[in-house]
Amino acid sequence: QVQLVESGGGLVQAGGSLRLSCAVSGRTFSSYAMGWFRQAPGKEREFVAAISWSSARTSYADSAKGRFTISRDNAKNTVYLQMNGLKPEDTDVYYCAAEQGIAPNAVSTFSYEYEYWGQGTQVTVSS
Repeated sequence: QVQLVESGGGLVQAGGSLRLSCAVSGRTFSSYAMGWFRQAPGKEREFVAAISWSSARTSYADSAKGRFTISRDNAKNTVYLQMNGLKPEDTDVYYCAAEQGIAPNAVSTFSYEYEYWGQGTQVTVSS
């Protein structure tokens, strides 16, 4: 069974930085495409960033471009989301997700394409 555990969330002032981590247990992490999503209460889950299992390709939401960086360390079974220049509107619960069995350089930006999800980590940005 695949389990995803996020960490690294917290309270930060506007303009600050956080690095989220997502540790994945499972036999073949290196073959999972990974994504980060966020969700506020009463709203739909929103795509933030994704990385292919080959690490060759990444994709970002417009709101994340230039500020967030997704990366992965297959030796540590971990995917990261470095968030710089945080804004109050980035306040959300952030979830990592894994998708298995897609092409090496493919990324998914739709939540329904992901099979496995973490429990989420709260990010709060104060103004």
